[in-house]
Amino acid sequence: MKKHFLFLIVLVLAACRHDITPDVEKPEQPGIFPDYADATIPPNIAPLTFHTLTDATDGEARYSADGKTITARLTDDGFRPELEAWHELLAHAKGQDISVEVLTCENGQWVQYAPFTLHVANEEIDPYLAYRLIPPGYENWSTMGIYQRDLTSFTETPIIENRQTNNNCMNCHSFCNRDAGTMLFHMREKNAGTYLIRGHEIEKLDTKTDHTLSALVYPSWNGDGRHVAFSVNSTFQAFHPSDPNRIEVYDTASDVVVYDTEEHTIATSPLLSSTERMETFPTFSPDGRTLYFCSAPALPREQFREVRYSLCRISFDPATHTFGNQVDTLFNAEAEQRSASFPRVSPDGKHLMFTVSSYGNFSIWHKDADLFLLSTETGKYRPMDEVNSPDVESYHSWSGNSRWFVFSSRRVDGLYTMPHIAYLRPDGTAAKPFLLPQASASFYHDFFYSYNIPELIDGKVEVSSYEISRVAKTGKAVKVH
Repeated sequence: MKKHFLFLIVLVLAACRHDITPDVEKPEQPGIFPDYADATIPPNIAPLTFHTLTDATDGEARYSADGKTITARLTDDGFRPELEAWHELLAHAKGQDISVEVLTCENGQWVQYAPFTLHVANEEIDPYLAYRLIPPGYENWSTMGIYQRDLTSFTETPIIENRQTNNNCMNCHSFCNRDAGTMLFHMREKNAGTYLIRGHEIEKLDTKTDHTLSALVYPSWNGDGRHVAFSVNSTFQAFHPSDPNRIEVYDTASDVVVYDTEEHTIATSPLLSSTERMETFPTFSPDGRTLYFCSAPALPREQFREVRYSLCRISFDPATHTFGNQVDTLFNAEAEQRSASFPRVSPDGKHLMFTVSSYGNFSIWHKDADLFLLSTETGKYRPMDEVNSPDVESYHSWSGNSRWFVFSSRRVDGLYTMPHIAYLRPDGTAAKPFLLPQASASFYHDFFYSYNIPELIDGKVEVSSYEISRVAKTGKAVKVH
């Protein structure tokens, strides 16, 4: 009886909140964090939790679309709609707008702000996001892992954490056609190897050969599920105490190869493995018959600030493992006096997104790193000014329907990379990006890890992290030749 009475009181209080008469009406929209105002969002995204940039002690947010309204009370986590009610509203508002009215109690007065708008797209985003979490300065890299997040809720689960494998380095996770059941990643130092996962089958690979510079890095799957393009690199790392680009990683040599997962062999071409040039960051076209990559002159280590990479492509025949005899240059680094990295082609084949910075290939720490978009039909490219910021943009990934992309940015505080999501309109322009929503609006203020390589995937990776760690510790590596 007591529980029922308390429940009725809560209902009455909740109902009363709709009758609050504001003491002050402000014509401007409230300042909020994260800044979701005027963002275009998927109809299957988790609630966009936010707080106002005021000293509000109480408050309510009202979300309205086409006659349907839900509310969220201000808590220590900020304004966060109830999950089920939020998804019902998104389904109702698909292809339309949601108006968000914020009412806050400040210094004993109720303040009504002008509403801001959320645009709900028709197209959904892939339901999961995979990423590596690592301290940004790499001083504490012994604590890291590869994780996955359900984008329809706030649930995060580990794919593998390095505390399970003697605190080694793990990186470069990659999925075939965004398939959660087909992926690979690398481990370094202890339990070194490339781990290829198909469903619940885990294969450990030793990818260093007598004819390559290093073990394989920077993977990109061919859509056939059989071939994977990689770089092999001779890499150096430097830390700058005063330079705005705090960390520098640069190559003195690098080649591009393609690995056959069935024959355990790698193939290359003189056009992809010359000593005069450095080739890196390969990525396949959706049909698997074109290989894009970045290429720069091989310069001495002390000239690393003069190294600039062009964006190139070469044909590839999966049936014969052979390459074309001509390299086409799409972005000419010498003419532009800038450097390209991380090319990624949209699944519909219409666009290629890449990062451009002033020099080198480690754009994830370059303050001037911006996203560029190239039309594969016209060959024309442009900076994506509508999503770029004064700080780093890098590590981008497409959704399966080519309408969404996610990227890492340091725009919030200049130190931590955080995942941002943006909608690409049919005309090739992008909507305002928004920060990956969390259960608490203050999450990013208190979280001391960077998000690396956010990759959209079609579902949850089901393989057990225990099984991965068991293969890492006891499995015999298959030798690549």
